Amino acid sequence: MDPNTITDIFFDLDHTLWDFDKNSHLAFDKIFKQSHPTIDINQFISVYAPINQACWKLYQVDKITHEELRYRRLKQSFDALNYPISDDEIDRIAIDYITFLPDNNQLFDGAIEVLDYLYSKYSLHIITNGFAEVQKRKMECSGLDSYFKTVTNSEMAGVKKPHKNIFEFALSLANVKKENAIMIGDCIDADVRGAMQFGMKAILFDEKGIHDIDEEILVIKHLIELKKII
Repeated sequence: MDPNTITDIFFDLDHTLWDFDKNSHLAFDKIFKQSHPTIDINQFISVYAPINQACWKLYQVDKITHEELRYRRLKQSFDALNYPISDDEIDRIAIDYITFLPDNNQLFDGAIEVLDYLYSKYSLHIITNGFAEVQKRKMECSGLDSYFKTVTNSEMAGVKKPHKNIFEFALSLANVKKENAIMIGDCIDADVRGAMQFGMKAILFDEKGIHDIDEEILVIKHLIELKKII
């Protein structure tokens, strides 16, 4: 990859810059301490995390709505823990969770350092499948908003990553050609393969080394590695 051809860098937000797992843990901890103190937060998160990921995969391919996503991930988690709870209470927790989640601002190690480095050299942008208002608050609370010229979300584009139209929408908004752009994200399908199939360069952020990749994909485990690549 020739960094000299790149003028614009597109980042995913959750699990790439904004540490969703840590911030989610903090939000649920606050909720359960207030209204469900008998729930062991660590046990809940261990069940919730894979369920949430599975629900998001369904949401990305339009098999469930975002209302179904918010309900189903909680309902299935409580069922897995055999914790009796009403649908009304699940709905209340879902609302509180979305309210509290952006108040936390844990970022991945090196996020600010690498953004400071890239900001003076490239135009920076966000492409996210997350809900528009929630993502906006996350970026404001964490101080990320000042680094990015444009933010494309799936509600604006009308489709979600990995659909090519969201990348096309983001490039049009940024006024840049795909040959001069690169996508960086944690999801190998939505972020990396989606961008590459559209014709963009891409880098996979695989902090935990969970992907067993047998194809030609550039992988980093720490954001600071971007300083050597780009």
